[in-house]
Amino acid sequence: MAPVSPTVARWELVLRLRELREQRGFDSATFAKQIGFTAANWSHVEKGRRVLTTNTIGPVLEILEVDAEEREELLALLASSKQRGWWAKSSALIGPELQRLYGMEYGAQSIRSYDSLIVPGLLQTEDYARALISADVMIRPVQVEQLVTIRMRRQARLRGPERVELTAVVGEGTLLQQTGGPKVLRAQLEHLVALSEDSDSIEIRVIPFTATAGAILGGSSFHLLDFAGEQLPTFGWAESAVFGGAVDDPDLVRDLAFAYVRAREQSLSREDSLAVIRSYSRV
Repeated sequence: MAPVSPTVARWELVLRLRELREQRGFDSATFAKQIGFTAANWSHVEKGRRVLTTNTIGPVLEILEVDAEEREELLALLASSKQRGWWAKSSALIGPELQRLYGMEYGAQSIRSYDSLIVPGLLQTEDYARALISADVMIRPVQVEQLVTIRMRRQARLRGPERVELTAVVGEGTLLQQTGGPKVLRAQLEHLVALSEDSDSIEIRVIPFTATAGAILGGSSFHLLDFAGEQLPTFGWAESAVFGGAVDDPDLVRDLAFAYVRAREQSLSREDSLAVIRSYSRV
């Protein structure tokens, strides 16, 4: 089981309230008026930009005619959403979008990721992460070590009894790209080998240069997070050189899932991928 995440709890609460509203036949504007909200304020609630309180959720549950069992579940989600995750304490360094990603990661049951030329953040060593972060011209030098610490903090989900299941598909070029220089890269590859050998919950798959459609996704990077709660959909996140953000359109999340399947089909088996990583770590 994954730990309770305030971010995931807030997301589930919003999704369930919106689904209940639609099931009861209310449009957003009419429902807002019924509960004493402006249409704009209720829209902010359903988009996760405004958080309900124990007082304001009462009329919502009444008008939606929520039964006792579900009411208890929704109130528990509201209580959990009020907690403060470790990522929120770093708000001076990371914006709302990254806080959302880290909160979702913390509460995820499993993660599927694709990266063409870099090791995903959850698998990076400190030196590898430092090399990437310090190369970003948008980041001030004084912030680098703080951001490295945050990246390492995210990796706590890879350990302990509540560890996340992570499957990372990377291009073979990732194993050759001299991020941080030969010494840093070699240590990073040795780290990947150790993680693969020591944990059944981590699977690293390599798309070899020989894959006939290995470049199908180009230089993209994306992640798909799934949760234990049956009512929660897959959460998508995509990155490029100038953009990194949540993919909120369900159709686009579905497309990313198809793209991930295609990428994995082009990759080597877990054992063969590990052999390739091990061979490059010895160069």
